[in-house]
Amino acid sequence: TSHPLRVESWLFSVPFHSFKSFSGIFCLLGSSLDQGKNTSTGYTPPAIFIFGDSLADVGNNNHLNTIAKAVSYPSGIDFPGGKPTGRYTNGRTVIDIVGQELGLKKFIPPSNDPATVGEVVFHGVNYASGGAGILNKTGYLFGARINLYAQIDNFAKTRQYIIRCLGSTGASELFKNAIFNFAVGCNDYLDNYFTPIFSIPDQIFVNVDVFTDLLISEFRIQLTSLYNLDARKIVVENIPVIGCIPTVREFSELWAPDTCSKQINNAAMLFNRKLKALIRELNSKLVGAKFVYADIYHIFSDLLHNYKAYGFGDNSSACCAKFGRFGGLSFCVPDARLCPDRSKYIFWDNAHPTDAANAVVAKRMVDGNINDMYPINIRKLVGQKKL
Repeated sequence: TSHPLRVESWLFSVPFHSFKSFSGIFCLLGSSLDQGKNTSTGYTPPAIFIFGDSLADVGNNNHLNTIAKAVSYPSGIDFPGGKPTGRYTNGRTVIDIVGQELGLKKFIPPSNDPATVGEVVFHGVNYASGGAGILNKTGYLFGARINLYAQIDNFAKTRQYIIRCLGSTGASELFKNAIFNFAVGCNDYLDNYFTPIFSIPDQIFVNVDVFTDLLISEFRIQLTSLYNLDARKIVVENIPVIGCIPTVREFSELWAPDTCSKQINNAAMLFNRKLKALIRELNSKLVGAKFVYADIYHIFSDLLHNYKAYGFGDNSSACCAKFGRFGGLSFCVPDARLCPDRSKYIFWDNAHPTDAANAVVAKRMVDGNINDMYPINIRKLVGQKKL
């Protein structure tokens, strides 16, 4: 039976041609199945399946009718090749770097790319879409986006293809060892509940506690449905310090000593508390599941407060900026001002971190302590010894 909030799911789903082509592809199993295999230790990097929003999108929105896409220079300036890929940063996303840390030789490709077919999917697929949220309504002002229900539906198609190619036993082994990563929830607040002007009626009739409970209720359904599709090692990133991104700082009081939004950060912390409880609940109820709570809020808060110790020189402004005190009133566009040293800035554009900041977050997700990753970090989750 269909879920009542899934009415938009197929409207923003991946174009059919991407999956239609699966049916005509022969399952040629070659050496690429061992991408990154260490012959001395026998360790093979896990497949990684990625769900979420623009913090994880690597080009899915390139193929959609939306303003939420990163397809123009200087985005991608520090990515291999130096060209825009659809990543909302100057270089790599957090999950790109996580894959590298785990030994993957290639980046996980976007599901919406017609080239993402054949053997490549055995190493993982990225379903994330800029503007997406837990709720289907989230991000509607941007135009088309692949909501979280549709992302999971698209994984279900990938799963069927993998089963057909590897057989049920081989596919089961792949999914049992794979990492499933979620980076979602920011837009449900920034581009839904707290959207300037448009969200005023929602805030009047639905308080933030009720809204947050709705998010958690939906997320429970989504995470459980992925578990029912054979996902077992599931990493769930909480919401970062979204009250401190450049676009939010632009609307803070000019005279405020701290230009972060306390209201928005409090909402993020409320969601995060309830999310951690949900992770505990799912770990106790779903047999064989290993859910990991990634405390990105904690990691990023530490980075913002101690940015100089990490080697950064700016913790509030966008490196790629055109309008606003903090460069938060526009996307990263070709005629924007570019900062002199991208490695010294935490924020790339109005809302997304730089490659350098993403590297800090990724490495703490992989090897961090229990304050960063609960109950274990990703390295321990995959059973890999640190090299």
